[in-house]
Amino acid sequence: MKIAIVLGTRPEIIKMVSIIEEINSRGDELLLIHTGQHYDHEMSDQFFEELELPAPNYNIGVGSGSHGKQTGKMMEKIEEVLIKEHPDIVLVQGDTNAVLAGALVASKLYIPVGHVEAGLRSYDITMPEEINRKAADVCSKYYFVPTEKSAINLSIEGIPRKNIFIAGNTVVDACFRNLKIAKKRFEDNEHEKSSKLSELLQLDNILTLTMHRAENVDNKERLMNIISALTELKDLNIVFPIHPRTKKTMEEFGLYDKLANLDHMHLIKPLGYLDFLLLMSKSLIILTDSGGLQEEAITLNIPALTLRYNTERPETVTMGGNILVGANKDLIIETANKILNDTDFYNKMSLAKNPYGDGSSGKQIVDIIEKSYEKGDCILKSPDDIMDVFTTLMSEIDEDITVFDFEKKNNTILRTVFSKKDNSMKFPENNLNLNGMQILYDKFS
Repeated sequence: MKIAIVLGTRPEIIKMVSIIEEINSRGDELLLIHTGQHYDHEMSDQFFEELELPAPNYNIGVGSGSHGKQTGKMMEKIEEVLIKEHPDIVLVQGDTNAVLAGALVASKLYIPVGHVEAGLRSYDITMPEEINRKAADVCSKYYFVPTEKSAINLSIEGIPRKNIFIAGNTVVDACFRNLKIAKKRFEDNEHEKSSKLSELLQLDNILTLTMHRAENVDNKERLMNIISALTELKDLNIVFPIHPRTKKTMEEFGLYDKLANLDHMHLIKPLGYLDFLLLMSKSLIILTDSGGLQEEAITLNIPALTLRYNTERPETVTMGGNILVGANKDLIIETANKILNDTDFYNKMSLAKNPYGDGSSGKQIVDIIEKSYEKGDCILKSPDDIMDVFTTLMSEIDEDITVFDFEKKNNTILRTVFSKKDNSMKFPENNLNLNGMQILYDKFS
C-alpha cells in the first residue's frame, strides 16, 4: 500500500509524526510531499532532522505568496506528483493552503483523501483556515476527527457516519514523543545549557506568549489593549518569542519599545519547535492566539488564555483548560492573576481532562486505513446503483435499540442524536442505546 502525505508547515509536520512512524514501521510505502509553504533550512531540512523523520520524497518549494497564487502553484505541482506516483490514499492534516490544495487535487484524480483533524469549526468565515478545513472535508472520504464534537459537526453537515472516525488528536502523540527528544537534546548539548533559553527556563512564573493573527497584530486598538494588559502583569515573567511580522507591526504602531523596556518582559527571537516545547513545559500560563497551542497546552497540563473571540477547539474551553479572553485588557489581567494567585483555580485548569486522547491517534488512523485497504474499500469510483431517494426526519425513540439495529431495521442513516437526559448532542456510534433519545436521520424509500 502506498500512502501519500501532503504537508507544508511546521504544525502539519509535527502532527503527522506519529502517522509517518506508523507507516514506516509497518512496511507500507510512504510518499512525503512537502509543499514548501514554510521553506528555509530551519523550517524544512533541519526540522525533519531534529524530529528524526525521513526527508520528503518531493519538496515542491512554492514559497510564500497570496492565497490564490500559493494554492494554485501547490495544486499544479501536487497533481504532477500524484499522477506520477499513483498513491492509494492521500492524507492531509488541518487547515492550511497545503491541505486545500492536496485534498482538491487528489479528489479530482479519484484518489481517496483522508483528512486528519477533520470536522473542526469556528464558524468564522473571515478565517482562511475555516475555508480550507471545510473545503477539505467536502473532498474527503475518511474523516479522522479528534473529538465527538468534531464528529457531530460533520454528521450534521451530512457526512455519512461510517466515514467518520473519532481517533483523538495526533498532537498528543507529538507532544509526548517530541518533549522527550527536546529534553534529551537540551541535556546532551553543553552549548544549550549556557544559552539564553537556559536562563529563561530558570525563571519562576513564566507566561509564554505567542501572537501572530492578523485580527490582533494588524488591529492597533486590539494590539494596544493586549500590550496594556501585559504591562500590568508584573508578577509574571512574560517570555515572548516574537514573530518578525508581529515585531514590524508593533514598531510601526510605536508599541515595541513600550514592551521591550519592561523588566518582566523577555522579548526573544522565534524559537525552534523543540526549544519552544521545552519553554511551554516550564510555563505557568500560555497566552496565545494560535489554534495548535490550545491543544498542546491542555496536553501538557498548562492553563491557556486565548487571545481570540472564537475557537475551533471548543473542547479545550468546555473541559476547563482554556479561557477565551479576546483582546479584553481587564479580562486578560484578571484571569492571569487568578491563575497565579488562586491555587484551586490553577489546579482546576491544569488538571482539566484532555479531550484529545491518550497518544495513540497515529496507530488508530493507520489501522483504519489498512483495514479499509484490505477490504477493497480504499477507492473512489462512480456509483453502480441508481441513487435512493431519502427524506431527512426527526423522531423520538421509546424502545431499547442500538444505532446499528435501528438503521438496519428502518433503512436509515443516523446523522446525530440528542439526549434529553443531559441536553447534549451525541455522535451515533453503533452500540449507542437510543431509548429516550431524539434523532436526526435520513430515511430511504
